[in-house]
Amino acid sequence: MVSSIEKVLKYSAVKRALSQKIASEEYPVNSLIPSERELIEAYRVSRITVRKAIDDLVADGYLYRIQGKGTYVKSDEAPHDLFSLTSCTEEIERMGMVAARRVIRAEVIAADHRLAAKLQLDQGSPVFVLERVYYANGNPINYTTTHLPVDAFPGLEKHDFTVESLYSVLENEYGASIKDARRMLEAGLAAGAVAKQLEVPKGSPLILFKCETHGEVPTPGGGRALRVVEAFTCWYRTDVHKFYINQVR
Repeated sequence: MVSSIEKVLKYSAVKRALSQKIASEEYPVNSLIPSERELIEAYRVSRITVRKAIDDLVADGYLYRIQGKGTYVKSDEAPHDLFSLTSCTEEIERMGMVAARRVIRAEVIAADHRLAAKLQLDQGSPVFVLERVYYANGNPINYTTTHLPVDAFPGLEKHDFTVESLYSVLENEYGASIKDARRMLEAGLAAGAVAKQLEVPKGSPLILFKCETHGEVPTPGGGRALRVVEAFTCWYRTDVHKFYINQVR
């Protein structure tokens, strides 16, 4: 019978071996590590031992899981500056990964009281709602719902935002100039459509951004006006995405 001490020694040996392979880049960043079966055979240990070692490396920030696909090596680089005004696609590409997006919903709706207040509109004003899932190397990384005022951007529903950048369309077609944003950050748990679209179990920890973006837009008289140009919520997977803040004294 295997003693508890022997179990700890085996688990520690597997965890140390995997850590060394990650550190030496034998397992490169964002690469899929061997399956549980392969690790069981390679180290001649039980499935429980392998899972314990992987669970700890996930908790320590060395690995992340993609449901139904496997376990991957997590980057040490901090990809997203909380103070930067970059698009989700730009963030993913800056991580050195291939970005893609899928549109779930794109239509014009009437603003309710809360949405009208956020966008500084009258209740019932037409608003364009755009729901998208962003992917990094084929894996879902965030789920974003964006609302924009139709009076500033008529015809947005005619664009294909699977292939077009929202910010590029706003700047190049509508002459908008993004100036600043007010963001609120909070922790949350995956539920319902969010869990389904991000392919994570319900109750998984997520980071939620709520944001109101301000910009200058052309006015009918030929001038420009500063106003709220979008309000969005964005759910990020914490197992594959990190945030940082640059501070200077």
